[in-house]
Amino acid sequence: MKAGGASSPRYQALIELLRASEALWNASRIFFARWDLSPSQFNVLNLLDSQPRGLSQIELSRQLIMHRSNVTGLIDRLESRGLVQRQDSAQDRRAFNLLLTPAGKKLIREIKPRYFRAAEALWSEIPAALNKELIATLRLIGESAAKLK
Repeated sequence: MKAGGASSPRYQALIELLRASEALWNASRIFFARWDLSPSQFNVLNLLDSQPRGLSQIELSRQLIMHRSNVTGLIDRLESRGLVQRQDSAQDRRAFNLLLTPAGKKLIREIKPRYFRAAEALWSEIPAALNKELIATLRLIGESAAKLK
């Protein structure tokens, strides 16, 4: 396949995708700042909220698509705020489960309704059929990106 160039529609689509991603990330940072959280910290709290028995750090890093060493820092900061706790794993003496504390549960339940309203507002002008097409397209882009070397 012949390489496009800066004026090719594919390259322009890539640039628009990167711009949209950056805009979403910045909007998320501003949205979560009122609770002194980063978007990544919110993602941790949200995932743990859906897992009453907790998650191992390995499982959490897989779900966040993030290296374990980066998850450690996130957990350290959330633990120092009393929002998550580490609990020894009954299956593996070297591992521990991550759980929300009552303060973490209270905070995530305060944030979620506002978060979902903001997400609905973001997508309100995009027809549902286009959302489905966009999801399929983004999955293809992700799969193609994973194949790049």
